[in-house]
Amino acid sequence: MKALILAGGKGTRLRPITYSMAKQLVPVANKPVVEYGLEALIRAGVKEIGVIVGDTADAVMAALGDGSRWGAEITYIPQPDPLGLAHAVATAKPFLGSSDFVMYLGDNLVKSSLEALIEEFQFHRPSATILLSPVKNPSQFGVAEMDGDCVRRLEEKPAEPRSNLALVGVYIFSSAIHDIIAKLQPSARGEYEITEAIQGLIDQGQVVRSHVVQDWWKDTGTVEAMLEANRLILEDLETKIEGEVDSESRIEGRVSIARGARIVKSVVRGPAIIGSDCLIENSFVGPFTAIDAGTTLRSSEIENSIVLAECHIENAHNRIESSLIGRGAVVRQSDRVPKTLSLVLGDSSQVEIP
Repeated sequence: MKALILAGGKGTRLRPITYSMAKQLVPVANKPVVEYGLEALIRAGVKEIGVIVGDTADAVMAALGDGSRWGAEITYIPQPDPLGLAHAVATAKPFLGSSDFVMYLGDNLVKSSLEALIEEFQFHRPSATILLSPVKNPSQFGVAEMDGDCVRRLEEKPAEPRSNLALVGVYIFSSAIHDIIAKLQPSARGEYEITEAIQGLIDQGQVVRSHVVQDWWKDTGTVEAMLEANRLILEDLETKIEGEVDSESRIEGRVSIARGARIVKSVVRGPAIIGSDCLIENSFVGPFTAIDAGTTLRSSEIENSIVLAECHIENAHNRIESSLIGRGAVVRQSDRVPKTLSLVLGDSSQVEIP
């Protein structure tokens, strides 16, 4: 069994963050999203992993390396144009060969063991097994119509869904998928759709099985989804205090403070995670907050937010909440008169001023 992680794409829904970094490298609970999928595959025993990369290839390769720190072997596969998931599989065919393989979308988070999914596939030997999750708004997803455990039909964003089971970004395929993909035509949006390839297997009478997620699944393609994924990951956080906490500070609940971080005259209320070499001074860090390495938070309050590395937040007038703050950002209160706003904002930025 091999694996294919998709780490290309533009990440347009996460702009402006993704103007300067790959969407799969945006951290959730201070760890890049793509690493959660990689680690899940390795725990399931899959060690030969191909990673599809695009414009952000250098950053993805620098983050993941050759896979040796996980005991795996990573092969990078350039996809010059993002022409769809099925096109990514076709691009990776020389790496995949005739092997069965797991395809994992690098911006997805799934709290569900892949071991059981792989075991089911190996026991039943279908042409494909797809991971499904019940959703409240199935018309916004690819939806599966079922016949027992087998998939009868797939529909992409149907106006009248026949079920509430949406396709999660995890699939297992036999080599039979390659012949189907070779005959695909581009869809109306100019892409080679994996849903059409799976439907092609079904139309040929081949067996496509399903596995329903028992816990949760998040596509982290939007700021709101990132914050929700951060909350869900932090729900399982274990307390680990490696940094310094002075006698005038309070740590409440489950909090992780990395080595080199300093908490001075502050309250950190978990679940929350503070990265290495951070300084939290005269501040409040509330639940469901992740602050990445090298950030300074001084005389400010923040909760339910993700702060990337090397930020500087000082004397913020109001509590910051439900925010995603990019690398190296500076947020500070000015004492200048007259009171004015001084903003340097990239494309697609959003600012709310009370």
